[in-house]
Amino acid sequence: MSLPSQALILALAVAAASPAQALSQADLEAKLAQRLHGDRTGACFAVAVVDKNVTRAFACADADKALRVGPDTAFEIGSVSKTMTSALLAGLIHEGKGSLDDPLSAWLPDGIKVPGFEGQPILLRHVVSHTSGLAALPPGVAIENAANPYAPVTAEMLLAALERSELSRAPGAGFDYSNFASMLLSYAVARRAGADFETLLDERVFTPLGMTGAHINRRPDGVRVAQGHLPNGQPTPAWDFRTDVAGVGGVRATLDDMVRYVQGQLGAAPEPLAAALALSQQPVNPGAQPAMAMNWMLAPLNGRTWHAHEGGTGGFSSFVAFDRAAARGVIVLSDTALHSLGGLGSLGLHLADASVPLGKPRKVVAAPAELVDALVGHYTLQGGMKMELSRKGEALVIQAEGQPAFEMGHDDAGDFYPLAFDALLRPQRKADGSYGFTWVQMGAQLAAVRRDLAPKPAMPAPSAEALQAYAGDYPLMPEFSLKVFERDGRLFVQGSGQPALETVAVAKDVFTVDAVGAEIRFERDAAGRVVAVVLHQGGQVLRGARP
Repeated sequence: MSLPSQALILALAVAAASPAQALSQADLEAKLAQRLHGDRTGACFAVAVVDKNVTRAFACADADKALRVGPDTAFEIGSVSKTMTSALLAGLIHEGKGSLDDPLSAWLPDGIKVPGFEGQPILLRHVVSHTSGLAALPPGVAIENAANPYAPVTAEMLLAALERSELSRAPGAGFDYSNFASMLLSYAVARRAGADFETLLDERVFTPLGMTGAHINRRPDGVRVAQGHLPNGQPTPAWDFRTDVAGVGGVRATLDDMVRYVQGQLGAAPEPLAAALALSQQPVNPGAQPAMAMNWMLAPLNGRTWHAHEGGTGGFSSFVAFDRAAARGVIVLSDTALHSLGGLGSLGLHLADASVPLGKPRKVVAAPAELVDALVGHYTLQGGMKMELSRKGEALVIQAEGQPAFEMGHDDAGDFYPLAFDALLRPQRKADGSYGFTWVQMGAQLAAVRRDLAPKPAMPAPSAEALQAYAGDYPLMPEFSLKVFERDGRLFVQGSGQPALETVAVAKDVFTVDAVGAEIRFERDAAGRVVAVVLHQGGQVLRGARP
């Protein structure tokens, strides 16, 4: 399941939106073609925009793969499943069978030791807002097969891992996305309700909403399960879950299933599900960031609130969002894991409002020869693994110590990627003009340090006067701007509603923000005046002209 990016400057999830116009079928298909056709991943999308009507479209990066997905195709929706767990929890609370202020321990078997912090217990509201303080994954539970990591995980293993756990701060004190906590919640909800988790979902959510293709392990007749793919286009195995822990990310659903789910969230559900969904949409951590309902991220959009969640498994990506006040929703499902490439958020939010940048396909391009030459060398990854980068013809080749060598492709977002497996190599220019890189694989982002070159002198730091020439507010999208300012001879950037971050000069008019893997480039006019900024981050590019 994909995790939210931390400390991003590029805050697409809180971009403002103006009232959206209804999309025609042709409009939606055109937008998908603009975003997807020719994308080097080969991904296929199933997309719907829900308002007074429902507009649906299916598209693939390669036109000859158009039959790969369709109305009968069930996708792994990953962490969007967590919102369904919340619907079940909210239903139990509505029935008087619990409260968000119940300690987690009260929903688990007697005698299970649940960690606290200085006498403060983990409450259910902490679990559904990812502030429990529990680890992302259950400690001491080995991932034996990265291609299907959760298949062997049982409730007993989770409870044993819980007893091994310790908290480093009070529950509720900070946001730490935890699949471990969500698996425990799935088990706890099934236990409190007295039925297995899939039966609960079927009886309380799927059947009332008419989600006839949705399932975990009991596939309905007539439903075709999609083949998942890595971002290099290669097929990858499905992810399997034991039923009672599957609320973390184990639901499979067709596009129409998700349309009915969003329509239910917008008020079309029958009782008592309608009351449960409404309860699950209420804020649970007022004043905290990010603002959360029960497993829904709350995104402020033009004075209203959108509920949103992205999901991802080894071979799939998903995005679901809705604005109940405007009776509008967006669903994007993909048969390819795209989380390492930025996910589906930019497309989903663009479909919510066209003022949010759509994004574009990543296309294969030759890497600049000088960049390949600059990267060739020996590196040590964070954590100690040694890697060598070499050249093979015009291509970059990567080889981890004791492993085979793999040729890398290169795309127009500036990333290198192995042709044989799923990973990214994202070059980063240093202050001395040399290059390092960040290695992205299996949800981890690891910095690489060069170990075969003596450090070069860093480029001279620009004077305070020179830095002041960059100062200003640069609007990157509606209600999201990048504030640039000089302080004590250093240049800082600050996204709307986010902390200020220090930059490092790496070339004329080019600065990096190592803390978030971003590069800031300034543009000048013919007279030499700074007129715009271009933000490069995570394969995405935003430009803002100076007012």
